[in-house]
Amino acid sequence: MSEKIYIGVDLGGTSVKVGICNEEGKLLHTFEGPTGAEEGAQAVLDRIAQYVKQIVSDSSYSWEQVAGVGAGIAGFIDLAQGIVIESVNLKWHNVEITKELNARLNLPVKVNNDANVAALGEAWSGAGKGVQHLICFTLGTGVGGGIIINGKIIEGFRGMAAELGHMKVVPDLEAIQCGCGQMGCVETVSSATGIIRMAKDAVGRGEPTTLSELESISAKDVFDAAKDGDEVAIRIVKRAAYYLAKAMAAVAVVLNPQRFIVGGGVSRAGDILFDEIRKVYKQYVPAVFVDGVDIVPAQLGNDAGIVGAAGLNLN
Repeated sequence: MSEKIYIGVDLGGTSVKVGICNEEGKLLHTFEGPTGAEEGAQAVLDRIAQYVKQIVSDSSYSWEQVAGVGAGIAGFIDLAQGIVIESVNLKWHNVEITKELNARLNLPVKVNNDANVAALGEAWSGAGKGVQHLICFTLGTGVGGGIIINGKIIEGFRGMAAELGHMKVVPDLEAIQCGCGQMGCVETVSSATGIIRMAKDAVGRGEPTTLSELESISAKDVFDAAKDGDEVAIRIVKRAAYYLAKAMAAVAVVLNPQRFIVGGGVSRAGDILFDEIRKVYKQYVPAVFVDGVDIVPAQLGNDAGIVGAAGLNLN
């Protein structure tokens, strides 16, 4: 019997990444093309189908070996119906993506939130390989999340489980408003956006920091300054790590994961971030939630979404 292959689609506002994975979650081939979101949903769906057909045609595999296509999208999704209720990046509203792609490809199609599929990718063949219970935090412009329990994505009542970036962990007197409209979300302090905001605020207050010498500040600049001993940068990194660890602790006592995986651009900060997260996490949970539990960086990088999307058709 021919080996099955699984196709994953990471659908972003500017580009579509497509990949072929084997049954072990190894990424075999990738392709990237423009989204063309400004042309409307139907044109984007046509383009996705074209990219899927093209990547299979360019590979050594046959169309008959494709077990299914999965897609990860940033936005609110009705998972049961396969409908993108709203995606800000794509400017989509109530798009029946599963039905539309199935009609174009005549293959099983599954769709899920981009953070969920990134977690699934790490669980399948990344930092969570072999682990049945894990939580994934993705630290980028915002803070995304994915929960895998018994090897399955936890989706929730309306498919919106694991919006971990919107856990309210910052005390009211320190809280600022999040993009979701609520106050004090972990996203406001532990995302790249939050870290940059805290750095700019410190510079604006005239605090002594090397960051004031920069024309523009990135999260990487803050971490680099912290590694060089800049006290203001160190304080910002510790604050970002502190509230992320508090969010992890709150999740831990509910779901008891074996592993926390931290991905996204911010996770590349290394030990200066992870050592602090681990230290604070231990302070906020009973010992039974520390023993055997680890907090590690993601391994798949920008490929996590493709791999995880491909894995949606595993079961």
